[in-house]
Order: sequence, then C-alpha cells, then structure tokens
Amino acid sequence: MTSQKTTAAQQKAAKAKYNKGQGKNSRPSKSGRWLWFAVGMGGIAIVSGLAGALLAVSWESTPLQQAQLSPQEEAVFDGDSISGNGLQFSQLTRPVNILLMGMSVLPPDVQNPPSDSKNLGYLPQINSFDGLADVMLLVKFDPETQKVVMLSVPRDTRTQIEGYGTKKINSANVDGGPALTAKTVSNLLGGVGIDRYVRINVLGVSKLIEALGGVNIYVPKDMKYRDDSQHLYINLKAGQQHLSGEQALQLLRYRHDELGDIGRIQRQQMVLRALIEQTLNPTTITKLPDILNVVKENIDTNLSVDELIALLGFGSKINRSNMQMLMLPGRFSEKGEFDASYWIPQGRAITKIMTQHFGLEAKTEETSFSEPGRLRVAIQDSTGSDRSQLRPLIKTLEKAGYTNIFVSKPWGQPLDVTHIVAQQGDGDSAESIRSLLGFGEVRVESTGNIGSDITIQVGKDWFQNQAIFQNSTNP
Repeated sequence: MTSQKTTAAQQKAAKAKYNKGQGKNSRPSKSGRWLWFAVGMGGIAIVSGLAGALLAVSWESTPLQQAQLSPQEEAVFDGDSISGNGLQFSQLTRPVNILLMGMSVLPPDVQNPPSDSKNLGYLPQINSFDGLADVMLLVKFDPETQKVVMLSVPRDTRTQIEGYGTKKINSANVDGGPALTAKTVSNLLGGVGIDRYVRINVLGVSKLIEALGGVNIYVPKDMKYRDDSQHLYINLKAGQQHLSGEQALQLLRYRHDELGDIGRIQRQQMVLRALIEQTLNPTTITKLPDILNVVKENIDTNLSVDELIALLGFGSKINRSNMQMLMLPGRFSEKGEFDASYWIPQGRAITKIMTQHFGLEAKTEETSFSEPGRLRVAIQDSTGSDRSQLRPLIKTLEKAGYTNIFVSKPWGQPLDVTHIVAQQGDGDSAESIRSLLGFGEVRVESTGNIGSDITIQVGKDWFQNQAIFQNSTNP
C-alpha cells in the first residue's frame, strides 16, 4: 500500500468540492468529458448501460457497496485510482489486488435474521454478508505482465487474527468484516497490499452463473450429499455436461471426500477456468448491466463503476494461458495436533509464491527448488492405460534428472492434450518438463496432486509420442 493514500470518502468529498466550484459556464467535469469521448469511441453501449443498471450513478461512486466502513477500515484498502484518465479512461493503469470472498450465511450468523427465515424447520441461506468467508481468493490483475493471478486461501487456514487470537481464517469476516479479513490475509501473505474487496454470498453465486448461461464442465466423479438441516442436496453424475447455476453451486459446495476443503478449492478452480474461457469476452461485457441487475443485491464491493469496467475490460482481453490459479501452500494438521482441524500454512513456500507472482521483495535470498532432482513430479493418467505404458515416460524424466517421481491416482477427465500442472506455481519448471517431453500444455493451477510440485496429467497425445520415447529409452 502507498503511504500517501486517501480514503474513498476523502476522494469523494474533494471531487464534489471541485465540481461545485466550476460553475455552469466552466468546462464539463471529468466524467462528462470522457463520457462524450466514450461515445466517439463506440463504447457508450457498455458504459451508459452499466450506469443505468446501477441507478445512473457517477463513475467514481461505489453503488454495489453495502458495508458501512469506518475511516479506519477504509484505510486498510489502497484508495489510489486503478483506472486511467484521458485516453486511458476506464482502462486498468496499474497492478491491483482484489480480495474476493464467497459467503455462506445462516440465520444464527446474524443478530437479526429475517422473519421469513424463522420457524421453517431448517436453516436457510440468507441474503447477508456477516457470516463465514468460506471461499477466499486474492486476485491480481497486472497490466504490466498481462496476467491475472488467483491465489486460493483455504477456509481452514490457521492464522493470527488481530484482536481475536489464532483461529481459522474464514472467521475474520465474522469478527471484523472485509477490512479485518483483508488485514489478516495481508499479514498471512507477507504484507501484500490489498486494493479492493468483493463479497458475494451463496445466493448470488447461483444467480451469477445462471445469468452467464450456466457452465460447461467435466464433473470429476459422482457426488451425492444430503443435509436436511440446511436443505442442501447435492446429486451430480460424473462426466462432461452443462450445469445450471444451482447445479454449479452443488459442485462448488461439495467437500465430502478425502481432500475435504482442498478438493473443493480444486473444483472451484476448474469452474473458474471454465467460466473464464466460456464467458469472459466483449460480448459478455455488453450484457453486464443485465447480469448486475440480477445479482446486485447479493454483492458487496468497494469497486467503483469506472474500476469495475476497467477490470472486466482487462480480463476480456487477456490471453487464457496467462490466467494462473494458485493455492496457499500448506498441509493438513495431524490428528490431535490442535483442538480443531486446520490447513497449516508453510511460510517459506508462501514467500516464494508472493515473490514470484505478487511482486513482493524477498527478505532473504531463497534457495532455488527448481533443480530436477528436488522437484516432486506426479503422474496422473487420464487415458485408462495400463501403468506399464507410462514406463517410457518415467524413464525419460529420470534420465533428465527428475528422480522424485510417483504415479498418482488417475485423472478422471479424459484429456486430448496432456496437462503439465505447476501445482505450486512454478511455471518455469513446468515449461522445462514440457520442452523435454515435446508435447502437452502448461497450466499454472492447483488441480494436480497436492503432494507434488509438478503434476503430469497424461492425455491422448501421449500415444502419438509413445514410440519415440520407447526408442529413446531402450539401450
């Protein structure tokens, strides 16, 4: 964060004072001048439509903000502008970090639950933002590198919450709302600055995906779960399919397998990537007014209209290979280690990720973990092949110095192209393996084996290269 930041309230007051002093005979305000510029550039359909959807507010206002932040809470977030003036109107002008939180809120989570939520015999989800932040993502939009980096923080991460002691990180929102959550995440991640926040509750997620037309995705396995106390019913079959908003929400909420919340994070990344590839384009942005009208009651954010347009415009033009999805490095707590089950963060690995992907300066010189012999490489077959058919691939890797290799549980989705997954965010090492093999595509995400540095999810393109590897490994 910058040391000379101003709060959103101070900026608003200064702009109001400036506009009042101009008088009706002076030049039009900045918003008015660049509104006409937008007309000339053909962007008026999006800009005016979005403003209309948000009750014709000014560009600098925050019409989707529902939290009442104190000046001290506002100061947690960097108040400096993220979108430009002049020819850069509504364009992202600097790297920006957005804290995205997904809320699951039940009547006991709020002091005055709605009357229609009482005497139902079960606990319904309610339209509020006061509950646990069960989904937490730090998203970096970077116009300098032309990348979007998303870091998932598990809900059970054990960390220090200022004023409340050591707890699970998802409780920070209950204790102090978005500002305390942002401060807690920043402290956990080495002091990274957080510019803005977005909170969306469960009701809004379903509406949002439905407004985007659903999502085409491969459901990795049959999922069935029933919780009558919350009227939560999950019933999905494995396979490629088109999910409605409600079905996608079932996939996002399911966590009743061996990986628990970590498996849910992997599925969240799969849904995010599918939605990005399917809907983040200029055509979807023109529908933004209608989409926001559907979900605006279920969203709370301190992003202004202008900033929202800048972020979405940047995202729509980004190369999909530059969408990177990481997960906070850590481990499951052992039975009896603490009074509850936690995800235990690994400080050194977090430092490496924050240095490589979020621009933090390393406090000490880090030892490289990219030497082939130190990398943990998992092999996940997606083709249904016999394990012996993977032997030439393993021998090729071993010959190149990759000695820490293990065959993991098969990847459920049949792949045409092999995925070389940088599980811990080390895209350079993944690219080195791809260059060695001569096939596959690199993905910086956390959908592979959680005990690996690199996971090779073998696709059908392996069969096209298998003979080459057999010949090269035969004595």
